[in-house]
Amino acid sequence: MTSIDQQIAFVTGASRGLGKELVTQLLERGARKVYATARDASTINTTDGRVVALQLDVTDAGSVRRAAEAAPDVTMLVNNAGIVTGARVLDVDQTDIRREFETNFFGPLQVTSALAPAIVANGGGVVLDIHSALSWVSFGGAYETTKAAFWSATNAFRLALAPQGVQVVGLHVGYMDTDMVAAIDAPKASPVDVVRQALDAIEAGQLEVLADDVSRQVKAGLSAPIEAMYPQVAPAV
Repeated sequence: MTSIDQQIAFVTGASRGLGKELVTQLLERGARKVYATARDASTINTTDGRVVALQLDVTDAGSVRRAAEAAPDVTMLVNNAGIVTGARVLDVDQTDIRREFETNFFGPLQVTSALAPAIVANGGGVVLDIHSALSWVSFGGAYETTKAAFWSATNAFRLALAPQGVQVVGLHVGYMDTDMVAAIDAPKASPVDVVRQALDAIEAGQLEVLADDVSRQVKAGLSAPIEAMYPQVAPAV
């Protein structure tokens, strides 16, 4: 079990939405310092003196290296940064597919690889990876494939880091009430509630958080025949 109190956290994509709420609740639970990162560090609210704004582009190796060097005391990493372009997996032009993979998959791989040695050296700590119910089900988009890949990477992180005293937690949720899905008309979870569940899980020593009914239902459905998940492609009887 890991208390949030006195943690030194590093949050990617921290200027708005879930990332901003993560910073808020980490501070409320007593985090000693939060490195809040964004492509434009000027968008980070540093009113609380415990917040350190850092410029970070998770797709750029140099940017990741510089941010990691600026946070040698880190004990907790939150891989939150992500994008959705609307690309489909069979698009002939793969530009947006590659953009999504660079941000949603290769980005957290780079950041975790860069920061994990410091977390271990500082006595161990936490990596929290922000996933999605779409890690487990596809609607044909590239976003889902990036999240499926990232989920697999989180399992690999866990195997590598657990023996070194690092708790790796995966958070899954359906739609949240953030800018990213503002145009979608569907029930949405509150970022406040999602973050609360994630931090509660960390402090309880859990490894996975299913933050809403959608994520719980989708994961439960993985044990059913594939036709149950995708009835539109079931063989004709």
